[in-house]
Amino acid sequence: MTNAALVLEDGRVFRGEAYGATGAALGEVVFSTGMTGYQETLTDPSYHRQIVVQTAPQIGNTGWNDEDDESGRIWVAGYVVRDPARVPSNWRSRRGLDEELVRQGVVGISGLDTRMLTRHLRERGAMRAGVFSGDELGTDEEMLARVRSAPEMTGADLAGDVTTAEPYVVPAIGERRFRVAALDLGIKSNTPRMMAARGIEVHVLPLSSSVEQVLELEPDGVFLSNGPGDPATQAHAVELTRGVLDRRVPLFGICFGNQILGRALGRETYKMRYGHRGINIPVIDVATGKVAITSQNHGFALEGEPGEEFVSDFGRVQLSHFCPNDGTVEGVRALDVPAFSVQYHPEAAAGPHDAAPLFDEFVTMMDEGR
Repeated sequence: MTNAALVLEDGRVFRGEAYGATGAALGEVVFSTGMTGYQETLTDPSYHRQIVVQTAPQIGNTGWNDEDDESGRIWVAGYVVRDPARVPSNWRSRRGLDEELVRQGVVGISGLDTRMLTRHLRERGAMRAGVFSGDELGTDEEMLARVRSAPEMTGADLAGDVTTAEPYVVPAIGERRFRVAALDLGIKSNTPRMMAARGIEVHVLPLSSSVEQVLELEPDGVFLSNGPGDPATQAHAVELTRGVLDRRVPLFGICFGNQILGRALGRETYKMRYGHRGINIPVIDVATGKVAITSQNHGFALEGEPGEEFVSDFGRVQLSHFCPNDGTVEGVRALDVPAFSVQYHPEAAAGPHDAAPLFDEFVTMMDEGR
């Protein structure tokens, strides 16, 4: 047994045992309320530079397989669990979660009271933290100094770290009906798959792509993906989005892409106290009153009130969705140009699937755009 410590920016220290790799990991500590889908969480690029606390008490029961990764690697900075599975049990499992964490060098900690930790983060907010074990385990004062010297999430420009280096294409399944240019701000693997199943050929483009490069593809639509960091740093993505809106190409954004579209339409973003992370978060559509249970992962949000309408450089806009838990804006819809976005994940691996029909709405918008 190797001792480990989780040290928070406010000086709180939680002690446990090393889980996964030993060493030191610094990042913003956040909690995720998902009771399943830990493999998808760990490989979600939106978690880049974050230490993820799993609120579900048991993690690792189904091991690690080779099919459910949402990207080519684990992106979380560190991992915090209460009761890791001693032996995984699932027919798809190829190895244990702890083995995969070691293989990819992800420093974790187990055996601490994640309920107490989550309550602390809800009261104090997400903050910088560090996981320390092995030779990196120092005095509380030494570890706290390292935590407080780490960069904050506000002002963090991270999408460039996770975007694809080169464009690539995910072909349509069956007959190709549409071509979509997807700006990769940290895209998850299931997103192009969901579009491909609807006859969409998806061209995934690096964040550095210009409006001209996007339009050269003659896309039927443009997609803005999820991603990590502070949306206020994404001047290029916002300007590209404004160029797409100018040309009235149908546009759909999710998660980080929702914040990018909102900023392109003239709205500001702000850092939430502790964000929304999990696969059980309700959202209400202002237009219909319908509730969807959604998958979310965001620590920033758009300013405004649910249902509010305002005039942008591209005509009228409505803040179209909100979370009834706290009133956070969860969607934007342009009323005079073909563009909409949501703050949650319609591709939602490992679920839920209430929001999947948003891809069909995008298809309808592209169909009408022709």
